Amino acid sequence: MERIGLIAGSGNFPAVFAGEAKKKGTRVIAFCIKDITDPDFSKYVYRTHWVDAARFQIQKFLFLLMAERIKKIVMVGKVDKTLVFNRFRSNKGVDAVIKSSKDGRDYSLLEDITKRFEKIGIKVVDGMEYLKDLLPDRGVLTKRHPSDAEERDVEFGMRIAKEIARLDIGQTVTVKDKAIVTVEAMEGTDKAIARAFDLVGEDYSVVKVARPRQDMRWDVPLVGPETIEAMIEHKARVLAIEAKKMFLVEKDKAIARADLHNITVVVL
Repeated sequence: MERIGLIAGSGNFPAVFAGEAKKKGTRVIAFCIKDITDPDFSKYVYRTHWVDAARFQIQKFLFLLMAERIKKIVMVGKVDKTLVFNRFRSNKGVDAVIKSSKDGRDYSLLEDITKRFEKIGIKVVDGMEYLKDLLPDRGVLTKRHPSDAEERDVEFGMRIAKEIARLDIGQTVTVKDKAIVTVEAMEGTDKAIARAFDLVGEDYSVVKVARPRQDMRWDVPLVGPETIEAMIEHKARVLAIEAKKMFLVEKDKAIARADLHNITVVVL
C-alpha cells in the first residue's frame, strides 16, 4: 500500500485530504503540530505523531520520518505565520530557517524547508491527485445571485486580488462600492474579513484568488465552511473565488450555510 506523510496544520482541510487519500488506497501517516492541529486528528489517519513546533523538535521529527519509511510528504492546513514570527521565533531552529531564507515571504520560507527535506531523501509533493474533485465548476453555487452592483465589485476585486497575489502579499481582498476595504497580508483571510466589518459594517464582497504561480506542494488555496462562518459573523454578502485554482472543501456544508444566511458564492 502506498504511504504518504502529512504535515497537518489547523482547520478542516487536513482531515479532508486524509479522507480523499484514503479513498484512493493510500496510507496516511500524520505529523501533527501541538496547539495547531486538531487534537482529535488521529481518527482520520492510519497513524499520528505529535511534534512540538514551539520547541522545534527537528531531531524527533527526522527520526519519525525515517522510522515510518516516508519518501514523500505533503503539507496541508494553516500554520499562522504570526506564530512563526512571534511564539516560534524564540527557538533557535525556527530562527535559523527564517534567517537562511532570502526573505520572509511564504514561498521563500517554504522553499528553504523543502530543500532541507530533499537533503534527507524526502520529496515534498502536492496533493492534486487526491483533491481534483474539490475544484468547483464556474457559476453561482448558491440560491442567491449577486446584484449588478456586487458583480461590479467582484470584477473590480478580482483585478486587485490578482495583483496582490502576484506581489505575494496575500490572496484576498474585500470590496464595497468599488472600493478596496481590506487587503489580506500575514493575518489571513478570516481576519481580513473581520477588519472589513470593523471598517464598513455589512454587505461587502470577499474575493479570493490563487497566486499566479501557485505551488500546490506548500500552499493549497481554499475556502470552506470556516470562510462562510467568518462571513456570517462579520456580515459579508458575497464570496467570489477563482475557477480551476481554488478548492472548496466540504462544499455541501459550506453552501447550505451560505444559503441559510442569504450569502452568495460565485466561481469565476
